[in-house]
Amino acid sequence: MNYVLVLTGSVTYLLVLGSIARTLVIPRGRIRGIRRVSDALVEYLYRFALLPVRRYERRDSLRASQPAVVIFVNLLIWITLLLLALTLLLYPGVSSLKQAVREAGASLLTLGFTSTPNAWATAVDFIGGFTGLTIVALQISYLPTLYAAFARRETEVSLLTARAGQPPWGPEMLARTRVGIRSMIDSSKELADYYHTWERWAADVEESHSTYPILLRFRSPNPYSSWLVAMLAVLDSAALFLALAPSEAPVEARLFLRMGFSALRSIGRTLRFDFDEDPSPNDPIDLSFEEFQVGIERILEVGFPVEVRIEQAWRDFRGWRVNYERLAYRLAKEIDAVPAPWSGVRRRREPTIQTIRVRNRTPDNPSGI
Repeated sequence: MNYVLVLTGSVTYLLVLGSIARTLVIPRGRIRGIRRVSDALVEYLYRFALLPVRRYERRDSLRASQPAVVIFVNLLIWITLLLLALTLLLYPGVSSLKQAVREAGASLLTLGFTSTPNAWATAVDFIGGFTGLTIVALQISYLPTLYAAFARRETEVSLLTARAGQPPWGPEMLARTRVGIRSMIDSSKELADYYHTWERWAADVEESHSTYPILLRFRSPNPYSSWLVAMLAVLDSAALFLALAPSEAPVEARLFLRMGFSALRSIGRTLRFDFDEDPSPNDPIDLSFEEFQVGIERILEVGFPVEVRIEQAWRDFRGWRVNYERLAYRLAKEIDAVPAPWSGVRRRREPTIQTIRVRNRTPDNPSGI
């Protein structure tokens, strides 16, 4: 009987240590085991609790606490399982089950108010105390790592507000750039530099969010901003540029697109999404031609040069968007991102929050019309 308890406790202890190591020390791009359970449990609890909440702004405010709750639940599961493992290890060497639980808790939480004076119990107490201190130290170093990645991500998302509106929208980004810089050559150079910046941003997001999937749950400070919707807007602007004015579009637009959907695929694999790794350019997309025309009208309002017919531009744009649309829409639904234009539907199927369009207002033309 004692051998069975020790074996069960040892296996449980090692499995929990493996989960801690995969999460805090050597994270890999997969959510599984305890991490998957804690994330799913908290997501279902939030989804159920927010059923009566109709307004997106209120729901966003309440969901802001979700990552912290996931981290806490994850830690609570670790502590509970370690307490169970140490109790099983201690029980053969102490007088009662109650004493085993008290001693396991005292050693794991480094309180040390009780111990049994024999070699086996003392060894288990030392292991429990060392484990408790190690978890605290690793958790302390884990949180700054998350915040640093979050801060890097949100800097570019905040800067995008002036270029693509709130919530961000791809056609609005091209329109505002055209309004601010009338020369097509200068516009192309400006966007080339910007796409290069976002290519590096996408690479950073791919690495950090695949390594630490909890970052996917961290929401932007502004309810109308979202790292995913921002990325989708810049991807759409690059695809539109290549579809409408292929001779003027910078090569950086193409490079960013490839980096962007590579990042989304990496995140999709982390979350175990089922998706086509190599879709055909002729595959259908969820965005309708009518929605595409609305975006084109916004771009044409500011005199953006179009080199091809709209029907041809739609085919080329669709060929680019098929690489990232399904993943972006699935992820937007999963994290309940702001329902921006061209970002798909959410579980609540609420109305789209339209982007506020800017006008070129001057003293001679205050209305901007």
